[in-house]
Amino acid sequence: MTGNALIPTFTAFAVTNLLEKHFPDLVDTSFTARMEQTLDEISTGEAEWLPYLRKFYLGEKGLETQVKERDSQIDASVARTIELENLDAKVRIGKFGAYIEAENGQGLVTASIPKDLTPADLVPEQVQVLLRQKTEGPDKVGFHPETGEPIYVLIGTYGPYVQLGDATEENKKPKRASLPKGVNPEAVTLDMAVGLLSLPRTLGVHPETGGKIQAGLGRFGPYVVYDQGKEGKEFRSLKSTDNILTIELARALELLAEPKKGRSSTRSKSKAPLREMGAHPADGEPVNIYDGPYGAYIKHGKTNVSVPEGESVESLTLDKAVELLAAKAGSTAKTSRGSSKSAGSTKGATTRTSSKTKKTAAKKTSTS
Repeated sequence: MTGNALIPTFTAFAVTNLLEKHFPDLVDTSFTARMEQTLDEISTGEAEWLPYLRKFYLGEKGLETQVKERDSQIDASVARTIELENLDAKVRIGKFGAYIEAENGQGLVTASIPKDLTPADLVPEQVQVLLRQKTEGPDKVGFHPETGEPIYVLIGTYGPYVQLGDATEENKKPKRASLPKGVNPEAVTLDMAVGLLSLPRTLGVHPETGGKIQAGLGRFGPYVVYDQGKEGKEFRSLKSTDNILTIELARALELLAEPKKGRSSTRSKSKAPLREMGAHPADGEPVNIYDGPYGAYIKHGKTNVSVPEGESVESLTLDKAVELLAAKAGSTAKTSRGSSKSAGSTKGATTRTSSKTKKTAAKKTSTS
C-alpha cells in the first residue's frame, strides 16, 4: 500500500504471467463476468453452489484437469522469472522474496531486492547499487568519532540502513538504524549516520511530571515518546517538517499536547450514499445505494444486495431495488430456517436417543 494505492509486487507480476500463458481462460474478462453472474444467482438462491463448484473444479474442463494437463508444461525457472523493460538484469522470485540475477566479469551475481522496493522503482541505477554492494561490499561513510568503528550504508530486505562496525563472531549483530523515509543512501553523511545510530535520543523530562521524553525512529517513521511510568507511554508521530536528529524538547512537548488521533476516527464517520432512492414501501425506511469494496450495493436497514450487472446506479429504479432486497431477504430467511430445522432434527434425535437409553436402563434394572 502506497498512500491510497495498491502497488503490485514482483510476485504478482510472476503469477499474472503464469496465468496468462498457461490458464488464459481464468483471466479472461468474459469468464469473470459469467462467474460474477453465477455468484449473484447463488447469493439469491437461484443457483446451487455445490454443483457449480463441483463443475468448476472436477468438471471435464475443470480446474483440476487443467492443472494436471499443464503441470508438465510449466518450467519453474521460467515461471518465477520476470523481465522488466530497460533492465539487463533478471528478476526472480525465490524462497525468501524477489532478487536480482545478473552477469558480470566474475560470473553470475545475485542480490536481494528490498521488500518496499516496487517494480516501478527498480531502475538500472538501483540495480547497480544492489549488485555493487554484493560484489564490492558496503559503502563506508566514515568512522564513529567516539568508538573509531567504521560506519557503513547498506541496503537490506527492509530497505537502506546504516551499520556500526563489522559483523564478527564476537559481534554477530552490529548496531543498525534504518534511514528515514525519503533519504537516499547516497546522501547519507557521517554526522547523519552517527545521529541515527544514537537513536532513541533523550530530549529531556516533562516539566510537570518529570517523565522522560525521547525521540526515536520506528517501523511507522520518526516519533517522540513520553514515559508516564505506571500509566504507560504516550507516542506522537513527527510532522514532515520535523527532523528526528534535531528536534528539541519544546517541540516534542507541543506534539505531545496535541490530541491523539485514533485509527478508527475516519472510519467512524457515516458514509454518504451514492444515491438516495427513496422510502421502502413496506416500512418507510430509506433505500440507498452505497459504494463498497466490491462495487455499488443497495442498503435497506440491515439488508445489503449488490447492484446487478447491467444496471447502473443512475438507471436502477426503486421498484427494482425493492425486488432485489426482497429476494435477498428471502434467501437469508430460507438459510436460517434450514439451520433451525437441522438444529431441531438434531435436538429431536438426541431426545429420542436419551429416552430410549432410559427405557433400556430401566428394563435392565427391573430384570436384575
